[in-house]
Amino acid sequence: MITSYLVLFGSAFLAATILPFYSEVVLFALLREGGDPAALVITATVGNTLGAVVNWLLGRYLLHFRDRKWFYFSSTQIDRAQRWFQRYGYWTLLLAWMPVGGDALTLIAGIMRVRLWVFLMLVATGKGLRYLSVVYLSAWSPI
Repeated sequence: MITSYLVLFGSAFLAATILPFYSEVVLFALLREGGDPAALVITATVGNTLGAVVNWLLGRYLLHFRDRKWFYFSSTQIDRAQRWFQRYGYWTLLLAWMPVGGDALTLIAGIMRVRLWVFLMLVATGKGLRYLSVVYLSAWSPI
């Protein structure tokens, strides 16, 4: 079972980076195998939050590469996200779990020099609630 938790941690970590990956499927499968819901939520939340820290670091330290064609986000996307982030503030990090835009929020948080402890608290809360909802919804799944 330890291997299953490591797979979940790895998939959650990758899902939070700018790489396209989904961890909910792994979580759902492990729940169906009888995994402990609390341990699975904690494992997925920690992995996903640490993966988001990678984006925070990228935003914080690699912004000077934003004009390179290999850079994941366009300048227009970054500028729009910065304006949005300035308008709504740190609380937007509670939405870092979203499949569309969540990675950008964590990158922008690094660009905007959000303190790491604030980042961790808000991102972990949002991501933890997402995984809790997957556990909750899986209880009613006919699969």
